[in-house]
Amino acid sequence: MIGDEKVLGVLGGMGPLASAQFMARLTLLSPATRDQDHIPAVLWSDPRVPDRTFGALDGGVDPLPWLLRGIAGLTGAGCRAIAIPCNTAHGWFHAMQDAASVPILHIVDAAAADLRRLDIRQGPIGLMGTQATLAMRLYQDRLSAQGWDCITPLPDEMERLVSPAIAQVKANQVAEAYAPLAEAAHRLGQRGAAAVLLGCTEIPLAIGAGPPLGLPVIDTIDSLARAAIAWAYFS
Repeated sequence: MIGDEKVLGVLGGMGPLASAQFMARLTLLSPATRDQDHIPAVLWSDPRVPDRTFGALDGGVDPLPWLLRGIAGLTGAGCRAIAIPCNTAHGWFHAMQDAASVPILHIVDAAAADLRRLDIRQGPIGLMGTQATLAMRLYQDRLSAQGWDCITPLPDEMERLVSPAIAQVKANQVAEAYAPLAEAAHRLGQRGAAAVLLGCTEIPLAIGAGPPLGLPVIDTIDSLARAAIAWAYFS
């Protein structure tokens, strides 16, 4: 059984469906046999957080004050660690961690742990994500330090396939987003990717709506859920 002090905070709403999926996967992946074995969690789902891509690349409203408001609410509720099921929000990770009194589980480190779990020790790794996640090199630099190189969609593939599909998921058009994302993933495989890392928490929702891609896939929603489970049960 989880100790009373192991309450997980989930800073969500970016987007709401990805946050709901994270909560479901946290439950389904946990080694629990009864209610009392599951991880106590508080979900702060605030879809009003300004768009992270616009904030990072296009001079949009800074999302950091909204992120810090959520962190304060979660720590005030007694959470002892925080998971953020939004990749692009990790562009503000250091500012959030500096303001938080509890550890924030880093989604890129969680994805790296999943690569090791699947015994994918060499790259290149195909990386899909938002324009901002790729431009801020959230995965490329952190994974490179751990031994993996990344290849990303070409600019026209981002414009034609990946970015519109992410927007479709946010608009609840999940099934329609599968085909363009699958095409982008297959193109990464053709360029030599040993696996495809879904570095936006909207992307696994769409990929899960269609047939398997035929190459290893790292679902960062599941990766983050496993990291939270490791913190709660085994740390």
